[in-house]
Amino acid sequence: MHTNITRGQALNLLKKYNQEPFHLLHALTVEAVMRYLAVQLGYADEAEFWGLCGLLHDIDFEKFPQEHCKKAPELLAEIKAEPELIRAICSHGYGITVNVKPEHEMEKVLFATDELTGLIGAAAKMRPSKSTQDMEISSLKKKFKDKKFAAGCSRDIIKQGAEMLGWPLEELFEKTLSAMRETEKAVQTEAEELTK
Repeated sequence: MHTNITRGQALNLLKKYNQEPFHLLHALTVEAVMRYLAVQLGYADEAEFWGLCGLLHDIDFEKFPQEHCKKAPELLAEIKAEPELIRAICSHGYGITVNVKPEHEMEKVLFATDELTGLIGAAAKMRPSKSTQDMEISSLKKKFKDKKFAAGCSRDIIKQGAEMLGWPLEELFEKTLSAMRETEKAVQTEAEELTK
């Protein structure tokens, strides 16, 4: 899975339709997690594709929340996104807003980690360090079980994503948390630049 879109084109499109600092940070976080996991899972040569799917996965969410994953193909066409890239992005709304089922491992990873990065990010904010660096899996599990915490992050989608991948929930937690730890500083630095 490859794309001819440059990261610069993707970032410009993202900024055109997303101004909220929270949404920009989320896009950069999911991009970083996807790039990291592409390498970890043996798809290093597809890391750019994985990353750009992560960066653009919520392209339509801020301006068109009611049409999430339905409006995306139209917006992505502005930068001549390949059908594979559009399909992968739309598949993260499977069973929520669209019926595009994640088939490729990359699509399943995007589906599973999108919500989980939100939960981990919210949990990190509650820590004295405000960071994932010192977060333990045990504390993440507690937050996951507490339905009142970050209630907007669907536990069912996270579980469904782990099942799609054939991973125990704990493995999904470990891989996603490792990815966020490794990329946290770079992501925060870029997010600050984007929102200046």
